[in-house]
Amino acid sequence: MSKDVAADIPVAEAPAKRAPLNKYALACAILASMNSILLGYDVSVMSGAQIFMKKDLKITDRQIEILAGIINIFSLVGSLAAGRTSDWIGRRYTMVLAAVIFFAGALIMGLAPSYAVLMVGRFVAGVGVGYALMIAPVYTAEVAPTSARGLLTSFPEVFINTGVLLGYISNYAFHSLPVHISWRAMFLAGAVPPVFLAIGVLAMPESPRWLVMQGRIGDARRVLQKTSDSPEEAAERLADIKSAVGIPEGISDDSDEVVAIARKSKGADGKGVLRDLLLRPTPPVRRILIACLGLQFFQQASGIDSVVLYSPRVFETAGIKSDANTLGATISVGATKTLFILVATFFLDRVGRRPLLLTSAGGMVVSLLTLASALHVISGRAPANGATALSGVSIASVLTFVASFSIGMGPIAWVYSSEIFPLRLRAQGCALGTAMNRIMSGAITMSFYSLSDKITLAGSFYLYASVAAAGWVFMFCFLPETRGRSLEDTEMLFGGGDDPGKEDGHGHTKSTQLTTPYSAVTTPTQH
Repeated sequence: MSKDVAADIPVAEAPAKRAPLNKYALACAILASMNSILLGYDVSVMSGAQIFMKKDLKITDRQIEILAGIINIFSLVGSLAAGRTSDWIGRRYTMVLAAVIFFAGALIMGLAPSYAVLMVGRFVAGVGVGYALMIAPVYTAEVAPTSARGLLTSFPEVFINTGVLLGYISNYAFHSLPVHISWRAMFLAGAVPPVFLAIGVLAMPESPRWLVMQGRIGDARRVLQKTSDSPEEAAERLADIKSAVGIPEGISDDSDEVVAIARKSKGADGKGVLRDLLLRPTPPVRRILIACLGLQFFQQASGIDSVVLYSPRVFETAGIKSDANTLGATISVGATKTLFILVATFFLDRVGRRPLLLTSAGGMVVSLLTLASALHVISGRAPANGATALSGVSIASVLTFVASFSIGMGPIAWVYSSEIFPLRLRAQGCALGTAMNRIMSGAITMSFYSLSDKITLAGSFYLYASVAAAGWVFMFCFLPETRGRSLEDTEMLFGGGDDPGKEDGHGHTKSTQLTTPYSAVTTPTQH
């Protein structure tokens, strides 16, 4: 080979070494995400508590169905209020508020003397769940460095699954108590974590993005220096956030001018954001909102909460009859769901969001079809004619379903939604996504018994499989990859952001920016 030819061959370069995980950002993400334990615990503990509540309070399946699912509708109050609250008092104190509210709800449910008081407890706990579910991924996404944002922002789902497992363990641990005590002990145990969570959250720093929106640049700089992979990244992140808020370079930190600009910036106090999201969205904002709402819709409409909440009924139909064996089998559901969430946690920033989402949805479709087919055959056979073998297929299908959900649809719906909104729309945009998630969860869990009575248990899972298949198509067509993008940069994937290479009809530089910074409002020469 000639020297000239050899010179033209590019030299292979070793791939860049991944930055070590920032331990301070990791600690912040863990503390913030532990709020999500409350949701997982409440959903799963109800699956076992309902067996004993039905006997103790003499209530019907329909009343159980409403009681189990209504918390998701009640959580709308919290999730919608959390966006405005977190813009007003900050992300950190919003998490404290969530823990306090849930603590009160758990006490009311555990001490409730009647069905009506139980419903009051579900309302209070639901508001706390709504707050926690919305604020944890937003805070984590805003604190995490770009290199580990997928990993850290998936933590809320990790702790939801941890809560699910703890709820199932609580069911099994207290099931041998007297009927009138067992279900109360299950609910009262849920009042313990919020106490420690509220204390732990107070040790966390505030979100640097919220601090900038309040004009507290010096405080934001100090947080970013602790949560970034390098001083250069900290400076770059701060510059991007200041640009998104509309604070020009060259103004001293925390000066009166900075505070005035930040407070006048649209969205600093949450005002006008819903109008720009729902009534007058730009085309990129509309696409972002559709992506967020669609992903949250399909996450719940595919039936995950029905499987988690009513798995004892599914296992009973599959041939497991005793309460102890049924509750023991549900622990395997919680353990599988928690174990496989680690797949997403460790591969989100390596593989990307889209491959995991599509793999997850595909696995869910196959699992649901298998489960529905097994239950259909079981319903038409006597146990001696093969239902025992099919029981194993049913249980395996439930486990593969929750495993498939956990590697993609579960955590990435929250990761993705918290990444794609621009700064001033992020809190309330994520609140709308959370509201969609809770509406669908409530609709699914409150209709499961009625639906299975109408179209059979197998028919219900065939329906969920078709929804999951539609979700796969939606994600394939509408969700771009966000791995490796900064939060201020992801808007360009949906057609937003400045493109200096384009000009409008008047010879000026054209901007497709999603948000209008304060400096652009006050400077007439900018577009």
